[in-house]
Amino acid sequence: MNALDPMPAASDRAAQGVAAADPASIEIAAPAPRRSRQARVAWGSHVVTVGGDAPVRVQSMTNTDTVDAIGTAIQVKELAAAGSELVRITVNTPEAAEAVPYIREQLDRMGLEVPLVGDFHYNGHRLLTDHPAMAQALSKYRINPGNVGKGDKKDRQFAMMIEAAMRHDRPVRIGVNWGSLDQELLASMMDDNARRREPWDARQVMAQALVQSALSSAAYARELGMDPDQIIISCKVSGVQDLVTVYRALARRCDHALHLGLTEAGMGTQGTVASSVALALLLQEGIGDTIRVSLTPQPGEPRTQEVVVAREILQSLGLRRFNPSVTACPGCGRTTSTTFQELAKQIDDFLRAQMPLWKRRYPGVEALKVAVMGCIVNGPGESKHADIGISLPGTGEAPAAPVFIDGVKALTLRGDSIAQEFHALVERYVERRFGAATGPGAGD
Repeated sequence: MNALDPMPAASDRAAQGVAAADPASIEIAAPAPRRSRQARVAWGSHVVTVGGDAPVRVQSMTNTDTVDAIGTAIQVKELAAAGSELVRITVNTPEAAEAVPYIREQLDRMGLEVPLVGDFHYNGHRLLTDHPAMAQALSKYRINPGNVGKGDKKDRQFAMMIEAAMRHDRPVRIGVNWGSLDQELLASMMDDNARRREPWDARQVMAQALVQSALSSAAYARELGMDPDQIIISCKVSGVQDLVTVYRALARRCDHALHLGLTEAGMGTQGTVASSVALALLLQEGIGDTIRVSLTPQPGEPRTQEVVVAREILQSLGLRRFNPSVTACPGCGRTTSTTFQELAKQIDDFLRAQMPLWKRRYPGVEALKVAVMGCIVNGPGESKHADIGISLPGTGEAPAAPVFIDGVKALTLRGDSIAQEFHALVERYVERRFGAATGPGAGD
């Protein structure tokens, strides 16, 4: 067909391999359902369920010296305020173990019920035995089977940690990491692989060793009497494709709740993108019950950034809603002014700042959709799709900004106070739509 030929009829297009429109052939994408057991991580009356029908949970980890009880409690508070539902702390020395009850006490005084998770390596069996107050103050234990001991000590010391968990009625995460994988297991599997007629690739052996270490450790914990519902598993690697490979295998071979996260993901854009891609791929397949985004903070950057990214991943996938969404155009030659960029940031900052109050007063406000657009091309259309949206003038357009509410043009803003007026409109919309169900005096 040359450039002047008319478009062929539908029957001809089908014959040429161009599919005709078939509304029934299009399915809306959605994350697959998760099928895992449900663990309970509790402090006092506050229970965070992980797995089963629970929402995918967000967690983080402090980078303070745990011996500094005040400094650690402050960072736990910051992480919890940012949205971390579980916070892990390092317990690596007797001094750190002694500080844990004081950290818990400080949090309790602040009215923070966020559960603390103890991260144990090498000497966890001894610390959990010698410091019962620490074991009680923690709500969950992380055990790395790659460094609980070697030779005949390995099973005995692993068993001591599981017995402590059962004694204090605590769930455990059996967390395998490819940087500290059980070397005896890996060496044995490498030897077996070398004897194969067609040996596997080294990465395949590594993946198999990670999965085998986690599953065999979970099986041993169950033999010791651990409730299988209270066993969470993770197999952390630093490569996206490796993580997807390992977790697909885990999901096929067990029904324990799974903790997702790239280890040593990196800093800044690199860590954010790698974590987002890896976690999104797995979560879309229904794999993963709790996530941690391991970001190396840039100088001056708060630790809470990894919590922000984790929440954004879940909200982008439609798995959870934490904050109203702001649709904003990226800008082009039609929008040489920075007005819409500035307004978009102001609105986003305004919504985030208001959320703590709005969540108490206006149930469901997390579902709010706001659009801040920059010109006439997509502005009105995007604004109509949002709950409330504003279409700012592009370069050369009339200095007027139509506002759309519930898909209908409601008014047009003009002048120098568009930002402040739109803020007020958003606030009134939230109160009208989400405040109706709360009744008079809500939030007082």
